[in-house]
This record gives sequence, C-alpha cells and structure tokens, in this order.
Amino acid sequence: MGSSTAILCSGQGTQHAGMFDLVAQAPEAQPILEAARGPLGGKHPQQFVREANEAELFSNCIGQILCCTQTLAAWAIIRPHLPGSVVIAGYSVGELAAWGCAGLLEPAEVLRLSVTRAEAMDAVGGNDSGLAAVIGLSQARLEALCRPHGAHIAIINGKDFFIIGGKKEALKIVRDEATKAGATEAILLRVAVAAHTPLLAEASRRFADALAGSHIADRLPDQVRLLSGVDGNAVFDVLDGAHKLAAQIGNTLQWAACLESCRAAGADTLLELGPGCALASMARRIVPEGRIRSVDDFRTPAGVLAWINRQAS
Repeated sequence: MGSSTAILCSGQGTQHAGMFDLVAQAPEAQPILEAARGPLGGKHPQQFVREANEAELFSNCIGQILCCTQTLAAWAIIRPHLPGSVVIAGYSVGELAAWGCAGLLEPAEVLRLSVTRAEAMDAVGGNDSGLAAVIGLSQARLEALCRPHGAHIAIINGKDFFIIGGKKEALKIVRDEATKAGATEAILLRVAVAAHTPLLAEASRRFADALAGSHIADRLPDQVRLLSGVDGNAVFDVLDGAHKLAAQIGNTLQWAACLESCRAAGADTLLELGPGCALASMARRIVPEGRIRSVDDFRTPAGVLAWINRQAS
C-alpha cells in the first residue's frame, strides 16, 4: 500500500473525566455525541464522564459505549485531513469502533452494537471476573502459571507483555505468582469482564447473531485496510471479517500482530484515537521508527490536525 497512516482505536481501561473535552465543541463530532445520548441515559457524553463515579466510568457496558463514542468522534474530525491510505486496527471493543471508522457500520449502529456486545459479555461472564496485565515473562511461562487456576492469556501485546483474563480470585493468585516468577509488572485492570478468553465463548456466539442482523456495508472503501484482532490480518471478505469480530470476544486478541501488520503496510505515522495513550505506548515498542501520538496528547482539534499535516509534509 506504500506509505500509510495507521489509526489505532482504543479499548477500555483508560476512560477519564476529560476524555471528551477535545471533541466536544467540534462541529464534525456533534452527530456522534448526540447519538450517544440515548445509551447514556440522555446525557451528553462530556457531561456523563464529568459526573460519573469510578464504578460507572469503568463498568463494562458504559466503558464500551464511551470508548466507541470517543473513537468515532475523533475520527469524524481527522478523517477529512488524512492523506493517502489508512490502516485501521482496534483493540478489543475498539475493533467494533474500527468497523465504523472503516465505513462498514454507521456510527449509530456501532453504538447500538456496543451495548449488545457488553450485555452479552456481562450475561455470560458474570460479575466476578476481569483482566490483569503481566509484563516481563515469556508466553510459555505465563501460560503455565495461568493453567492451574483457570486463567487464560487474553491479549498478546508483545513478546513479554500480556493481558490475562479469568475469575478475580484466580487473577490475584496468578498476579502474585507472576511477580514471584520475575514479572516486572503484574496488576489488575479496571475491566470488569474476562474478555478474549474461552469464558466468553457463548458471548461470541450471541454477538455473532447480533452482527448477522445488522446492516454492514459489503465492501471496504478504497485506500482503507482494516485489520482483524484475532490474527492481525487484513479483512478482505466482510462476512469473514464479521465472524472474526464476534470471535475475538472469546479468543485471544493478537494486538502485537496488528501492530506488525501496520508496519508491514508501510504505516510510518500511527495515531491512537483515545481515550488514553496505551496503544501509542505499545506501538512505540513494536514500531520504534514510527511517528506515534494519541489524540489524548493534544488539547484542541487544531493541535491534532497540525501534527497530522506535519507528518504529511
């Protein structure tokens, strides 16, 4: 594809009270923000996050709605200013938002499906599971620690950077054992469901049914490459891609492979749409030569667009 810009669509875990401050006044973002009022109980997203307590902000359903809203609002602002081709990858629920950015799903449909996705995950996963991050161990060593406790590797972020999922008590045990085994970091995350593990296989099936009843465009726009989270490969067949989009709920997310695919596609500029800067930080590990930022690094839309323009010059 030659030189490309990679768009990284954030997942849950880094919501914050100021996450909509940059997009709130941008005319291009208004339809997205207004569409989010419905699933947010009538509140404007900016008002919602400013007033929400921590439990609300990081609940599974609200988190998925907020992350999709943020991604789509930021995309509406920057889309007209991106030169050339784009590669779009999404992290967890960010992959659903990525389908909106890629033009396969309308924004209102993305928001509706984010609720459906979260409800399926909550119904299957219950309220006693979650995720933890472990850095500094090999995949084989970590799998050996997880196996006796019914925990699983949920996301591969790098050769020694993993997210694991399981019941909360199991995660605490694996966290402690990983620390003793030499992990440089092992912490519980503010995500209230064991996403991307076999514990949510039934949620994958339920979401697949919801996707089958949705209106999805039959092809990607020219100059857009969309990546699948379960293998990091480009989506060429939309129906097959939809199967993979549902399957990632109950299967390991190959985020490092997605970043390698961005690099292979010639993406030398990578922009995370937020909230947070976690994907930008991970991208610097795998694409160290890249020009990498997050929308959350900027205070105004003009600042983001000025940075984009500088990369193109």
